[in-house]
Amino acid sequence: MIAGSVELRARVGGRRDATLLAAVAALAGLLFGFDTAVVNGGLLLLRAQFHLTNVQAEFAAGALIAGAVLGASVAGWSGDRFGRRTMLVWTAGLFALSSIGAALPSNLIEFEAARLIGGLGIGLGSTLAPVYISEIAVPGTRGRLVTLNQLAVVFGILGSYFLCWALASLGPGSWRWMFGAGLIPALALLFGLFNIPESPRWLIKSGRSAEAGAVLASIAGEEEAAREKMQIEEAIREERSANVRLASPELRRPLFIAITLAVLQQITGINTVLYYGSVLFSEHMKQQTSSAIGANVAIGAINVVGTILSILWLDKFGRRPLLLWTFAGMAASLAVLAGLFLLPHVSALLILVSVLAYVLFFAIGPGPVVWVYIAEIFPSTVRGRAASVAIVALWIACLLVTVSFLSLLHSAGPAGTFGIYAVLSLFALGFVFRCVPETRAKSLEEISAGWRKMQS
Repeated sequence: MIAGSVELRARVGGRRDATLLAAVAALAGLLFGFDTAVVNGGLLLLRAQFHLTNVQAEFAAGALIAGAVLGASVAGWSGDRFGRRTMLVWTAGLFALSSIGAALPSNLIEFEAARLIGGLGIGLGSTLAPVYISEIAVPGTRGRLVTLNQLAVVFGILGSYFLCWALASLGPGSWRWMFGAGLIPALALLFGLFNIPESPRWLIKSGRSAEAGAVLASIAGEEEAAREKMQIEEAIREERSANVRLASPELRRPLFIAITLAVLQQITGINTVLYYGSVLFSEHMKQQTSSAIGANVAIGAINVVGTILSILWLDKFGRRPLLLWTFAGMAASLAVLAGLFLLPHVSALLILVSVLAYVLFFAIGPGPVVWVYIAEIFPSTVRGRAASVAIVALWIACLLVTVSFLSLLHSAGPAGTFGIYAVLSLFALGFVFRCVPETRAKSLEEISAGWRKMQS
């Protein structure tokens, strides 16, 4: 398997090769985006077919996220035990099974069970794909390559919006085709994973140094691979001699930062737009179903644009500056959005523009940058498990937002709801300013050594 992959990479060559490996792993992000966002278009039709109340609709949307919490909770242990690539293969299988199951249910319970299985795949993939990419990337391009995963996520979101928009005209049962279409990218991920190697850092940690050297050489060349292999081996020896564990003092600060950023990424409200945009525009802006679903396409497109800008800027300007000014932009956009809903006659176009501005700022900053931080700030010996802890926190926060939004919208109204998210965005801005360091252009081993020095 590795020999065949090395031949493939030798034909592609050097840095471009790492991009190819990252692109394959990022297909997990494509499925993540598609499966989380397809409910936005399908929910209106699903509600009508099964006569769902607001609470039932929240749980229909939240079943996937509940599965993601479970998947993320075992992703770190399983990724450290069996390998990043091996567990990504399981991810592809779970996505395929979920797509078939979600297209064929005869009742809400069957639908939620199928989505729960898909959520397990999302939990695994959202943890392990960024970790895998960070471990095969060089420092100068790591932010850009990890952000490829987020770019795949937003392309998956946009693709689901286009698909739902195109299929909505087929009638009340078109939601089955919307959910079933996820089978195609799931099979593409499964095929791609059989043509890429295991993470070299995981191989070294697992005592398979020769295999790791071959992978590193195919990516960076013999000379650079030898130097990097020595650095990784030395860092792992130091981490083991220091008995680095999740409860180690040197991990308290990076864990605190990663968990807090993960929670803030979600509780600032982005998934209320990504999951419930069609409901918001249909029920609160009095748009027809096709128009409401069509508005999601604009949201998905601006999400892609913002993520592309993040890829271009992340390794140029750094993680911290992007987070600072984008959280500020999110707070301002949400404040304007809340204010518009207080007007007696609100313009649907102005609402959409405010939502697009909010999504753009999120896509440039917290959307990709939080995943980059989580993937890069932990030592190799515990990276999978530590990232898993942070991503479990992320999915729990996402679940709480998902299952409470419609109820909050009903009780506080759109102005109060988005006003709350504006305040939380300001809190996020303050947290980044006070607590989050810059990691741009540092190797994973240099970042880990920095935490150890703080404790010495």
